[in-house]
Order: sequence, then C-alpha cells, then structure tokens
Amino acid sequence: MPFLSDSDRQSLLRLARLAITEAVSRRQILADIPTGGIFSEQRGVFVSLHIGKRLRGCLGVVEPEHPLGDSIVRCAIGAATQDPRFPAMRPDELDHLEIEISLLSPPGAIRPEEIQIGTHGLLISRGSHRGLLLPQVAVTHQLSAEQFLAETCRKAELPLDAWRDPETKLFGFTSEIFSSSALSDA
Repeated sequence: MPFLSDSDRQSLLRLARLAITEAVSRRQILADIPTGGIFSEQRGVFVSLHIGKRLRGCLGVVEPEHPLGDSIVRCAIGAATQDPRFPAMRPDELDHLEIEISLLSPPGAIRPEEIQIGTHGLLISRGSHRGLLLPQVAVTHQLSAEQFLAETCRKAELPLDAWRDPETKLFGFTSEIFSSSALSDA
C-alpha cells in the first residue's frame, strides 16, 4: 500500500472535517465531494473521532465500494452522528474534535502466530457475525496477540475463543493512520 503525501493526508482530513461540520452544524450532507487524485482511489477506510483522548465515534468500510472521497464523507458523518455507542455530536464539540483516518490494505487470511501487534488489524468472521479492530487498538490497550484475537471475537459477538474454531475466518490487514492532531503538531 503506497504511503500518502502530507498534502493528500491534509486534503482527506479537511474533507472529513468539512463533512462533519456540514452534518452537525447545518444538518446537511456535503454536496461537493472531490473526485480527482487521491479522492478517486478505491480503499477501505475508517474515520475515528476523538475529543481529547476519548473516542467520540468510529465508522468505516473494509471493502471499498465507492471512491475514497465518498467513503470519507460517509464514514465521517456516520462516526459523528450514527455510531450507536455515542449520542450524535453537538456543534459545540466541533472546536475540540480530532479526526483520525485509517486507510486499510485489503484483508488477507492470517494465522494467529503471524499477527504483529501494532502492524496488523484483525477481522474475524463466522456465519453472520463479523468483528474488526484496527491495529492501533491493540497498541492503545496494550493487548497481546491472544487478547487482541479475543477482543475481536467480542466485537463480533462471538465467544472469546472463537478464533480457535476452524469455522471462524481470520483476516489481517495493515493501515496507514494519520490524524488532525499529528498534522497540527508537525
């Protein structure tokens, strides 16, 4: 997966912020979504929102079905207004909002012993159950590979040891992660 330029990163973060601002302040969907360059690529993406160090919303797509510009807008708005773990974002929170974008590599089959904490995100699937955790989750919560597997099973609403079952499919992916706070610090 190629790494983005700082300019591309800033453009994607600006688009996410603009989409969130339109949705939260004006209750409108951004009408003019860029379509050229990085915005036209097909990539899995997650948008995570933080206020201070606390998660405020996160939403994403694993398999890209739309150009990246459209996916960023949908995921940013969804993270701000539709994450069932949080109430919809309020306009007074916008000034304190930090946006983190994770661009995903395509998921591929992975064996538990191949998992590298801080490098791999996990996707577990069995029947209609699916759970995904981004690579940064294991680092933030200081999880071992086995704990990371168990927490991904929990996210999929499966037994914590479901990853050991041959019927359970395990996929790994990497991501390029960047945030508005990292760019403002640079």
